Amino acid sequence: MSSSSQVQVGFLVPLSDNLEDDEKNSIPKIPLSEGINWVGRNCIPVTDKRLSRKHLTVTATSTGSADVVVEGTNPVVIRSNGVRKKLLSGERWKIGSGDVIELIPGRYLFKYVSTASKDETSPGNKQKRPFSEENVTDEGQIHGAKKSREVCQEEASKKNMLHNNDQETDSSAEAIRQFRVPKHKLPLTFRLMRVRELPAWANSEAVSINDVIQGNVLVAILSNYMVDMDWLLSACPNLKRIPNVLVVHGEGDGSMECMKRSKPANWILHKPSLPIAYGTHHSKAMLLVYPTGVRVIVHTANLIYVDWNNKTQGLWMQDFPWKDQNNLSKDGGFENDLVDYLSALKWPEFTANIPAFGSYKINSLFFKKFDYSSASVRLIASVPGYHSGPSLRKWGHMKLRTVLQECTFSKEFQKSPLIYQFSSLGSLDEKWMTELASSMSAGVSDDKKPLGIGEPMIVWPNVEDVRCSLEGYAAGNAVPSPLKNVEKEFLKKYWARWKASHTGRCRAMPHIKTFLRYNGQSLAWLLLTSSNLSKAAWGSLQKNNSQLMIRSYELGVLFLPTSVKRGCGFSCTNNGYPSEDENSVHEGKKIKLVTLAWQGKGNDDDSEVIKLPVPYELPPKPYSPEDIPWSWDRRYTKKDIYGQVWPRQVNLYTNQGS
Repeated sequence: MSSSSQVQVGFLVPLSDNLEDDEKNSIPKIPLSEGINWVGRNCIPVTDKRLSRKHLTVTATSTGSADVVVEGTNPVVIRSNGVRKKLLSGERWKIGSGDVIELIPGRYLFKYVSTASKDETSPGNKQKRPFSEENVTDEGQIHGAKKSREVCQEEASKKNMLHNNDQETDSSAEAIRQFRVPKHKLPLTFRLMRVRELPAWANSEAVSINDVIQGNVLVAILSNYMVDMDWLLSACPNLKRIPNVLVVHGEGDGSMECMKRSKPANWILHKPSLPIAYGTHHSKAMLLVYPTGVRVIVHTANLIYVDWNNKTQGLWMQDFPWKDQNNLSKDGGFENDLVDYLSALKWPEFTANIPAFGSYKINSLFFKKFDYSSASVRLIASVPGYHSGPSLRKWGHMKLRTVLQECTFSKEFQKSPLIYQFSSLGSLDEKWMTELASSMSAGVSDDKKPLGIGEPMIVWPNVEDVRCSLEGYAAGNAVPSPLKNVEKEFLKKYWARWKASHTGRCRAMPHIKTFLRYNGQSLAWLLLTSSNLSKAAWGSLQKNNSQLMIRSYELGVLFLPTSVKRGCGFSCTNNGYPSEDENSVHEGKKIKLVTLAWQGKGNDDDSEVIKLPVPYELPPKPYSPEDIPWSWDRRYTKKDIYGQVWPRQVNLYTNQGS
């Protein structure tokens, strides 16, 4: 084995077939130096001619990552986070410490182990350099400096953000740096999820899965569409200690069998019924029961590695105490909506022991035992079915319409625009777009006049955004919309660019879903949701608008300019309520919602200003004639940052319901 440097930065450790260190094997551990390393029969003592003398090059770095290129004629398999990726001769892939290489599929297994210091490789400390900044000069690759110019054009524009608000200044260029939320105010906003490749400033207040699943959890209900059980248990070891775990999922039969084999014995799996074809269980939420209360989490990520590490995602959570068990009659909008939604899931009832309370049956009615009076949001859910009568306004866009109709907004939002931002586009028509806009535009201003219909724009990554993203074209797996849906002529007037310089997420492709109404940098309302732009998610009116047909389960949280509620600072893991001097949220004040780029003055006697980390810039920039909206079934021959074209051979997402 030869290398361009003598600084040792890692090893390839031989493994047995069951992926354990193969200490008895005659194959030695292979040291890797910084730079290019040749791996094959030149350093592995075997006679198997399928293994070339220079079978693989491993370009190792001091940051903990390595770039592999197949030099031999036979394929190589990379195992990373539960996914096996086959690389053919000449193909390239990026690996991290712990990934496994099969030099011949199923044979000669090695684990890549980086010896870089923990400070260099830990996501919570120094960030790894994006691949585009590495000085790779192998054939077929663009030199790092040139590629950086090509890939990161967006970053050069962050000092030139154009807004319609006179309050805007260049200080908003990296606005998320200043996003700091006291713990007792967290329920009033949401947070973005941590992206592994980003610098520390871009991950201000960002969360990982271990930031939310913590403490003495007695019961966990995890609701999602896709679940990688092996990744979930390795990423969040706390889950293994929870005595009662229910996973409500939307996986297909093949993946379900894999989940059954991988899950701990005490875990229960449940897939809700889908009474109408082409629906999915798509809601992404968690309910964590503690001795002191319940934590409700609504977010946008599948329970898989790429969603929690590489994408732009959002998460909201709030803790609620137990009610006085002698007075359980108190309820409200949040509680009723939550219990109604949980009832529709029809999971198999199970029993859990709650210290100080005894044994309880865990069903939807169990969640009436908590006090949600401090809820800072409203739940907007979708449940499959044909909904009419009293149920017509209970779900989907009709639920959103109903809640907004009950609200009063500032006059500045009359006829103000709407944003639809999501990661999968359904088969739409102009009639339904008008129907949806009617619901999104509901509400009245201070003078009781209707706000009026807002003009929507669709924030959607174009082909260049995906090609130049942190994952290259692979990011397009999580933006799974076919050409036949994307290329409809009437949609052209809606397209707007994904521009996210102020949150550092231009190259972290969006899996987050947000719908909002805005004027400048002020927000009338914002919905963080699992719902994509589709009839299946939002519902479609039928029978002269007397029936709403919905195919999928969805869940979102709606932020509104309501009054601050008493007790919103309660915590299940931080000794209950904050002290008086910590609690600077003023009960009764009306909330004013703004973006991170808002430059107005802070709180006054009448309002509590709450910043929401909308990841993209407002107002969005309409597509130019050169911009092509991404669709995942089009062929792209211009190579991405990994030297790949599209389509690739392996899709992590295989369904439009991402």
